[in-house]
Amino acid sequence: MGCCSSTEGKRDWKPLEEHSCTDIPWLIIFTLFSLFNTFHIQEGAASRLISGYDSYGNTCGRNNTKIEGVPLSGRDMKENKYVFFLDPCNLDLINRKIKSIALCVSKCPDAELKTYKDVKQFVDIHSPLKSLPVFHRCIPVDIGCYAEFAQAFVTFVSDNSVLRRVVAGVMASKEIIMLLCLLALVLSLIMMVVIRYISKVLVWILTILVIIGSIGGTGVLWWLYVDHKHALNNSTLSVFGKEVAADNVKALLVYSIGATIFTVVLLIVMFIMRKRVALTISLFHVAGKVFIHLPLLALQPFWTFICLMLFWVYWVTVLLFLGTSGTPIKNNSTGVVEYEMQGPLQFLVWYHVVGLIWISEFILAFQQMTIAGAVVTYYFTRNKSQMPVTPILSSMVRTIRYHLGTLAKGSFIITLVKIPRLILTYIHSQLKGKENACARCMLKACVCCLWCLEKCLAYLNQNAYTATAINSTSFCTSAREAFLILVENALRVAAINTVGDFVLFLGKVLIVSSTAFAGVLALNYQKDYTVWVLPLLIVCLFAYLVAHCFLSVFENVVDVLFLCFAVDTKYNDGSPGREYYMDKALMEYVENSKKMGRYGPGDGDGREMKSMVSYKMLVVFSPVCCT
Repeated sequence: MGCCSSTEGKRDWKPLEEHSCTDIPWLIIFTLFSLFNTFHIQEGAASRLISGYDSYGNTCGRNNTKIEGVPLSGRDMKENKYVFFLDPCNLDLINRKIKSIALCVSKCPDAELKTYKDVKQFVDIHSPLKSLPVFHRCIPVDIGCYAEFAQAFVTFVSDNSVLRRVVAGVMASKEIIMLLCLLALVLSLIMMVVIRYISKVLVWILTILVIIGSIGGTGVLWWLYVDHKHALNNSTLSVFGKEVAADNVKALLVYSIGATIFTVVLLIVMFIMRKRVALTISLFHVAGKVFIHLPLLALQPFWTFICLMLFWVYWVTVLLFLGTSGTPIKNNSTGVVEYEMQGPLQFLVWYHVVGLIWISEFILAFQQMTIAGAVVTYYFTRNKSQMPVTPILSSMVRTIRYHLGTLAKGSFIITLVKIPRLILTYIHSQLKGKENACARCMLKACVCCLWCLEKCLAYLNQNAYTATAINSTSFCTSAREAFLILVENALRVAAINTVGDFVLFLGKVLIVSSTAFAGVLALNYQKDYTVWVLPLLIVCLFAYLVAHCFLSVFENVVDVLFLCFAVDTKYNDGSPGREYYMDKALMEYVENSKKMGRYGPGDGDGREMKSMVSYKMLVVFSPVCCT
């Protein structure tokens, strides 16, 4: 089940040649973990949540059993299907409940019951009055506290002229907002295709700006140092003033030296990586082709969002069931029955929280594996006309059939890191203003370290899923082999993750700014609007979310293509019998690299970094997998 007990040895990469089930024990564990939620529903007493119950433990609409020590329990309430609260305005916001006596009644009243006589007459007679039942609860039509709250809100909106204009502007511009959101969606789809044509320009613009900024900033600091030093030598300041000026000169000298060192190191790194930037541009070019051949990849965030929403609805429903679970206990101070979770049952809530994180990460991992499988099929199919009719659907079927256990294991590792981080974040928020500076610093450091570890493992998981899609190996074997490939190509990984991420960031900025500009022009022609702030904020926020979702898929495609390219160049050299699988754009990059002597015959990758990581170094990763 763990890496330490893995029996898979080192093997050559054989893309798309064979498929087998991976990490079956983890699939069994994940299935049992998920099925245990049915026990949650059973223990949660769904009937109490749906039908409601009175203050004496009787579930409305059914025959009940006697509760020891509660005389009014065990009543037959088949005819009384609605819960009626005597004082519905007495809300306990902290405990999220109504502090009122609840009764099971057959009808809901249509008038306010002001006296005990009114209540007794209503309970005894159950006259057929007009009712407003909502989810088997009697929702009063005329409640003073509700009316006062509504009146206060209406008064606030009416008196606040700015708020009234903003709300009116949003309501009046709803058609424009919808059109602008559609525009953001279209721009995101177009950007995913055309970014391959503008990536080269963006990369060189970025390079020029970084060089100018670093050299210019260093020059300004040295100029300020010389100017302040000259002013200090020729000044007639007081003793205190000269001390302050001398301190400023020393600080400027330190800043100038530091900026100079940073600039020199940055320029050296950029000089070393200048050729590897060309690989980033080529990968972006090929990624654009992938979306032309596999346009349904752009819909993956949409399907993932629907799956997450359905799961979250189910999760909230089970949580509500758990809220009604427990053993009925009589409260001696109030005389009413309350349900309390006792024994192992009280730990089900924490079990349920772990399920929220694990299954959510599993759904996201399924999207990554689906994208990886489709892109791997595209890359390692020499004749693109022989690709499956629906590569994405084929990838989904292959993932469901063979690799769900790998997804379960990878998502569980992320869950193990995320839970401690969330716990520490919650503790930090609860102790805000109470802990000392040292404790606060340690908590923040721990949260930051766990966040960094989570991001690193997420990136390694993504590449492990790609390796599984290529070679159909278990999670730990795939993670080990992907890790070695990434280390051998460390400088390329750095170039792709810096230059590539910045190019995608510029793409997001372009989409948001274009949508905002179109919004300003559209709203400018509507003279009825006096406040544009909220409509533009809504449009810009939606544009950013859409751009982030779609360009994140583009980023995943680039990462998958890079690992495929690294495997291709490692095990193939273009000779007969070892032909490359890569696209023409990547082939040009390899040919140019060979001309410059960076590749030798049979060197494959050229070992731009001779593996500085031996198999023993993988002990760092093995304990994680062994969990």
